[in-house]
Amino acid sequence: MFNRTRCLQITAALASISLVAGCGLISGDGGEDGKRIVVGTTSAPSTLDPAAAWDGSWELYRNVYQTLLAFPTGSLKPQPDAAQSCEFTDSVNESYRCTLRKGLKFSNGEPLDSKAVKHSFDRIRTINSKVGPKDLFGSLDKIETPDAQTVVFHLKASDATFPYVLGSPAASLVAPKDYPADKLREDGKITGSGPYVLDEYVEKEKAELTGYADYQGFAQRRNDGVTIRYFDDSGKMVASLKDKKIDATYRGLTADEIKGLQSPQSRDLGIQVVANVGAEIRYLVFNPKDPVVRQLPVRQAIAQVVDRGTLISEVYQGTAEPLYSMVPKGVLGHKTPFFDKFAHPDVPKAKKLLKEAGIQTPVDLSFFYTTDRYGSSTEAEFKELKRQLEDSGLFRVALEGKPWKEFQAGYKNGQYPVFGRGWFPDFPDPDNFIAPFVGKENAVGTPYEPPAILNDLLPKSRRSGDRSAVSSQFEEAQKIFADDVRLLPLWQGKLYVASGEDIAGTERALDPQTAMQMWELYRKTSW
Repeated sequence: MFNRTRCLQITAALASISLVAGCGLISGDGGEDGKRIVVGTTSAPSTLDPAAAWDGSWELYRNVYQTLLAFPTGSLKPQPDAAQSCEFTDSVNESYRCTLRKGLKFSNGEPLDSKAVKHSFDRIRTINSKVGPKDLFGSLDKIETPDAQTVVFHLKASDATFPYVLGSPAASLVAPKDYPADKLREDGKITGSGPYVLDEYVEKEKAELTGYADYQGFAQRRNDGVTIRYFDDSGKMVASLKDKKIDATYRGLTADEIKGLQSPQSRDLGIQVVANVGAEIRYLVFNPKDPVVRQLPVRQAIAQVVDRGTLISEVYQGTAEPLYSMVPKGVLGHKTPFFDKFAHPDVPKAKKLLKEAGIQTPVDLSFFYTTDRYGSSTEAEFKELKRQLEDSGLFRVALEGKPWKEFQAGYKNGQYPVFGRGWFPDFPDPDNFIAPFVGKENAVGTPYEPPAILNDLLPKSRRSGDRSAVSSQFEEAQKIFADDVRLLPLWQGKLYVASGEDIAGTERALDPQTAMQMWELYRKTSW
């Protein structure tokens, strides 16, 4: 942990902050008056049950549920959390054994033993939710519990990434008495063993978290409690920060709001901003069931027209950068196959593609996006995409925005011809930017089964425990993505945390999955 008791050290640690105001002493109890830290976000949970969420709900899960492994700040490899130790027990990465910490228990008093771990994973696969994380456990065959402290995961095939999955909130551990084996829990409560317990939850409004006294794990809690406020509009969230009704914000800030929070006027209000390098990406998905975009020349023409540079300058104002692969910059094996194939926007080339395929123009397209998941900039982004495509004279685009729950159900049921998604990594490995998007059932709900990726590249890469040795497989997979244009990467963004000057720990608060680790936040006391 950083020593934050000296102003010089604070300044060094927060080099990326636009303003470091007020040198303070650490306060381990949330401040001299015990006042709770209030954090605002635009990403409300879609459900409180981990068996039915593969989305931003993980931000809450990370703080209230425990996992066998986790990613402490700065770690790119999973480290023990509920487990005391974990390891592969064979040479081909098909058998993985974890030994639990002794004395673990859930907040309802129930022991967190090997049977509870098995129950947590079995129910994910039994419930088989369309919007749940079951696909992340595709390599899992069966689980054995030789004793109360030991869990053995037997895999169908070699999978060196399995420990990374165990370190994600997809692997949240739940109490068997409160979470049925064959259906979702729907009473609006959470029973976990993480750093916090959920005292109160009001859907789309707030979550009240209090430190869990019996927590055993890697997290070192710097406060006694946190209130998470959920906003449907980032403008309201920023206003609340300026009015000191909340102490910090994360997720969903627009480019204009970020620039405003970095301005001298905001600094005068005592606001500081941390810019975190992140692997957040945005992309379009083309539905192969749609008679229009199932045609490769149509997808290629769209890719040839989209101008990422203009999109970013007009909508994101430097808070994002163009992305030419589903594997973002900074992740092992990143290449730029979409730039290599389509280079700069070129309307004549797009027109030629359509003409040679005998496709009449303008081509009618329907684009769908979510109105309340990724922030207020999403609508502006899709309006800019519509403008670019229609200005080419080759397309007519209809736009439709839907709230997240409806949007999520729609794309999982194959209802949308073209739709926009964001991706926040489940774990920091290139596998997580390729594997979730392929297979008959995948993260975007549109079957995509490239044989070379599914039968050769992914299996080969997963046999290697040395993740630095698998770049060539993922480079080839990225080329296949660009050839097929079933997904069209658009941009990669930074993540920003804004807070009052009396709040410290924001520079350490985001984990590799970009979830906010609330336990890192604390309120500074004055000299």
